[in-house]
Amino acid sequence: MNGYAGNILRVDLTNRVSRIEPLPEELADNFIGGRGFVAKLMWDEIPAGADPLGPDNKIIMAPGPLTGAFLPGAGKLEFGAKSPASGGYGDSNVGGHISPEIKQAGFDAIIISGQASTPVYLLIDDFNVAIHEAGHLWGKGAIETETALKHELGEQYQICTIGPAGENKVLFACISHDFGRQAGRTGIAAVMGSKNLKAIAVHGTKGIPLADPEATLAKGKEMFAACFAKPGFEEWTPQGTAGVTDWVNEVGAFPTRNFQTSYFPQHKNINGEALVSKIKVTDKACFACPIPCGKYSRVKRPGYDVYVEGPEYETIALIGGNTEIDNIEDCAFANYIVDELGLDSISAGNVIGFAMECSQKGIITAEDLEGRTLNFGSVDDFVWVAEAIAHRRGIGAILADGVKRAAAQFGQGSERFAIHVKGVEWTGYEARYAPAMMLSYMTADVGAHHNRSWAITFDVASGRDKLEGKAKRVIELQHIRPLFDMLCLCRLQWVELGFELDWYPQIFQAVTGKTQSFAELLKFSERVWNLTRAYSLREIPGFGRDFDYPPRRFMEEPIPDGPAAGKVMPREVIDRLLDEYYELRGWDQRGIPSRAKVAEMGLDFVEGVIAPLRS
Repeated sequence: MNGYAGNILRVDLTNRVSRIEPLPEELADNFIGGRGFVAKLMWDEIPAGADPLGPDNKIIMAPGPLTGAFLPGAGKLEFGAKSPASGGYGDSNVGGHISPEIKQAGFDAIIISGQASTPVYLLIDDFNVAIHEAGHLWGKGAIETETALKHELGEQYQICTIGPAGENKVLFACISHDFGRQAGRTGIAAVMGSKNLKAIAVHGTKGIPLADPEATLAKGKEMFAACFAKPGFEEWTPQGTAGVTDWVNEVGAFPTRNFQTSYFPQHKNINGEALVSKIKVTDKACFACPIPCGKYSRVKRPGYDVYVEGPEYETIALIGGNTEIDNIEDCAFANYIVDELGLDSISAGNVIGFAMECSQKGIITAEDLEGRTLNFGSVDDFVWVAEAIAHRRGIGAILADGVKRAAAQFGQGSERFAIHVKGVEWTGYEARYAPAMMLSYMTADVGAHHNRSWAITFDVASGRDKLEGKAKRVIELQHIRPLFDMLCLCRLQWVELGFELDWYPQIFQAVTGKTQSFAELLKFSERVWNLTRAYSLREIPGFGRDFDYPPRRFMEEPIPDGPAAGKVMPREVIDRLLDEYYELRGWDQRGIPSRAKVAEMGLDFVEGVIAPLRS
């Protein structure tokens, strides 16, 4: 099959064996790759009701058909597992260079099952697969481990690792790669930790079959040239995603003080200009990337001297604004700490902001905090909590399970300001004055994540007080953006440069030989969206509409200050958005796909599971 390596690698950690089997053509024809492979293999391979942190859960890694080709941003890798954070469908993707290496080693998917009895790492060198002891790496930081394995194995290996947070099964632990790239969301690193799997190292030397190599090369050259010619190229590249900080703050959507408000007066101290002028060393790019969003930084101040990739926007928002750390140096240092510990910087900033508010309100006390209080704006307090979480020390053991579970244990009204959906913490856009963005978070299949539908620009352009057309646009974005995760291409060329979507069916044809219009490709993405909904319906008791509501703070507390002062999104507005969204999706009012939608999507294999759940 053109565009595919043609093989799946299965690794059984319990028995420390592996085997290689052919990639089913039907899987490629119906689910494309990347996120599509992850969703279908999770449905087929992980037993219903499996403990997310037990041996029956599986980690699935999948590049896509365009991975490794000479195309802009062709280096994304999708991870999937039953999410320990939500208990339902979980995936996360990472850039860097490991995805092309997996394809060049000869694999379109890696399925990791079982549980090693002692710490191990997985070594893949083309078809030579081995499981090695990793006791000497256990306890080391994520970046420290990657460095050690590079010295041990050689620079030719691409490596992903977990830190102490993953080892200790923190439910928002992240997988680290390329010294600062993370598969951060849904807690898949905790699944690695539960399997005693410290790292995966890959080296490949094989070619990738292309339907039309000359057309692929020609289209690739055209696409790179088109990226460089875009008006936003020179403007966007120096700051990367950090450059959006001022705009988000100016429209009143910047999470501040555990989402108590949406405007941070000190934002210019942590924005893209501050990053570039004070700490940036150089740009850093993933495989085949024409717009390097990574900013490699050095922070040297009394008490620390560290290098870190970042901080990017989401880290600035959740570690900076949300915990009120008001200078780029401390923000970058906190970024370094969570990277080394192996904590998702988004969830870490959210959870620690929640803990700070609980401390300020007396919900948790000095007795709970080893004699201290937690203060917004204190990098020392941030680091103390992060380390307690990663090692599950004291109150960190409660916070390590995320804000939903922590609030259930703390009580005293803390549930209303535990900012999450489906147990996954909210990312960097306060949405009480952004109905499309609010709906995007509510209905994202993995929990509160912006990458499925970044709709806030549509809110601003179309009128933030209007509800008309918002659900329709969210659904459109939920098909477009995840399609990139199936092809395993970076979406930033489209998002930040306005790169035309018409390019993608052209290169899909050049690589695979398959003729699909962009509209037809979106149907594949819609199929996967319905499949991931079905997966969570299968796995989470009572899953449906109640799991799609935002935290009470957003429905009951008006924003106190800033450009969005006074704005709130009452329950009746939330229900209007959900009603329209479900209707447009072909789901019932509990959020369960109809029989007609299941048939339309070619998902008959899920019907027996979800039919009894319909209202």
